[in-house]
Amino acid sequence: MTETWLENKTYDEIKIGDSARLVRNMTQRDIELFAVVSGDVNPAHLDESYARDSLFHGLIAHGLFGGALISAVLGTKLPGPGTIYLSQDLKFLKPVRPDDTIEVSVTAISKEDEKKIIVFDCVATNQDGKEVIKGTARVIAPTEKIRRSMVGLPEVEVLHHDRLRQIIDAAKKLTPQRTAVVHPCDEVSLAGMDAAAKEGLIIPVLVGPEAKIRAAAETYGIDIKNYELVSTPHSHAAAIEAVSLARDGKVSALMKGSLHTDELMSAVVHKELGLRSERRMSHVFVMDVPTYKWPLLITDAALNIAPDLTVKRDICQNAIYLAHDLGLSKPRLALLAATETINLHMPATLDAAALCKMADRGQIVGGLLDGPLAFDNAISVQAAKIKKIVSPVAGQADILVVPNIEAGNMLAKQLSYLAAAESAGIVLGGRVPVILTSRADNAQARLASSALAVLSAAGEKLRSSQGKG
Repeated sequence: MTETWLENKTYDEIKIGDSARLVRNMTQRDIELFAVVSGDVNPAHLDESYARDSLFHGLIAHGLFGGALISAVLGTKLPGPGTIYLSQDLKFLKPVRPDDTIEVSVTAISKEDEKKIIVFDCVATNQDGKEVIKGTARVIAPTEKIRRSMVGLPEVEVLHHDRLRQIIDAAKKLTPQRTAVVHPCDEVSLAGMDAAAKEGLIIPVLVGPEAKIRAAAETYGIDIKNYELVSTPHSHAAAIEAVSLARDGKVSALMKGSLHTDELMSAVVHKELGLRSERRMSHVFVMDVPTYKWPLLITDAALNIAPDLTVKRDICQNAIYLAHDLGLSKPRLALLAATETINLHMPATLDAAALCKMADRGQIVGGLLDGPLAFDNAISVQAAKIKKIVSPVAGQADILVVPNIEAGNMLAKQLSYLAAAESAGIVLGGRVPVILTSRADNAQARLASSALAVLSAAGEKLRSSQGKG
């Protein structure tokens, strides 16, 4: 393999009129990377709707991106390694846009022997031959010959996380849901509740020990004076009271505060408190995986430990209804296992086959099911082709149905920590949705979880009116 080398020209080797150039095809990815490195997030470079109405009627590159390209020529070509940049003046003559092809050239125009300074004329032109940048640069040229192997650059991905924001924006168009916030006695739960309220997603009803809630709010500077507060002696009583409010129709969603999930859910699923429906409750993660083509739902990774076939039927149906609420008319469900073929020694493969037949017979409605499918076959069209799997689901799943809680928990956390995914979570299948958040969730994840509750509550109301669900 031929190595790529960088070799300079010394001061004595450079003659007036010597020049060097590079050509760069400008992309929106380049512009985004420059914004990340520089911190310049001017909407003229990044926000297409803003830029469309600006002076330039479209997105443009940062002006100093051109300056950076000039620096690249000086530092790698002429004079090359060992060059010391002293000054640069630039005139920006025309905008540079995504998909433009920019040619940058530098030409030596004067030399100062005493300090080994060279002045270069610098010009950048676009694909139409029009000058977009013009100026001069002063550098100290190297006096010793340098020849170095070019250092390989790391691969860089531009990861967009905008799908959760789209869910939030969709929910904001609906009526805010009165939401019982259960035992909000720490900064995380109070701040998440307050942010959701200010976004117009929920109308909070704080349920828990009044003195403890007010003390926490004061400590963390969160104003709760306009929020209704129902006082209870402790967290267990708060869970029971919140569930009672939901049962009586006084709130239409529950939000976990600073109590343990088990404590809240034991009250939610209590037979006598009345929040159960005909379907088994289950948890759904909605994940924004930047390397996947659309939002990915994963279920059940947090509630049902080892679901049997009947429970899995409800897990599928709950996820399908949430997908409908998110705007998917016919979501694709991949029933995951370790293999795509039925194996009598792998119960997950048998359950997957049975669930597909249940869907054929109308016991699961509103979605397309296929399984068993291994994870790669579920999310990669290429992997499915290699295995010769012909399916409307394989390679393009909207929903991943895992065999048990361990598999789901590991899958969701791997996507978060290894694939830079962001997630929102919700419990469905009861009379009201339950917003379950983790202390590790960021602000957007908490808002998106609240948004899921708004969309789900509206969807369940519509299904009830139509005699569905």
